[in-house]
Amino acid sequence: MSEHRVWVYGDHVNTDVIFPGKYTYTLKTPDEIAAHALEDLDPAFAVGVQPGDVIVAGRNWGCGSSREQAVTALKYVGVPVLIAESFSGLYFRNCINQGILPVVCSGLRDVVRTGDTIMIDRLSGEIHAAGQVFAMPTLSPSVQAILDAGGLVPMLQRRFGESAR
Repeated sequence: MSEHRVWVYGDHVNTDVIFPGKYTYTLKTPDEIAAHALEDLDPAFAVGVQPGDVIVAGRNWGCGSSREQAVTALKYVGVPVLIAESFSGLYFRNCINQGILPVVCSGLRDVVRTGDTIMIDRLSGEIHAAGQVFAMPTLSPSVQAILDAGGLVPMLQRRFGESAR
């Protein structure tokens, strides 16, 4: 079981506010990309987030374009888990490909506030918050293998060697 500080956001948070589109073709390094994570939604996020913090959000997190930086910006600041009532399909898959665990969980956003801590037990598939227990959906073995490897590319590199780049 691991403890995580949470950042709480609402419904329909789109990729343009997770990582502003104006930077898509100009910022290249992980540090540059991380510095602008969520800046149009929460300017305090990129300077206040700490590795291991998680995001808890409402419905349709990651709607909009399939911009990869909207996931990598969160990966680069150290967010290992995104918990939302629902995700855009492309964003959900981009999380898996980048090694971030996307968790669909209803009701959690209603009981936590930014700065609270939650406990995540991946073995039992439970999230403990505010005296309540929330279930985490079971992942398929193939998705779990990608996450355990740190993302799709690292998994393929382990399986097939450096030629998988």
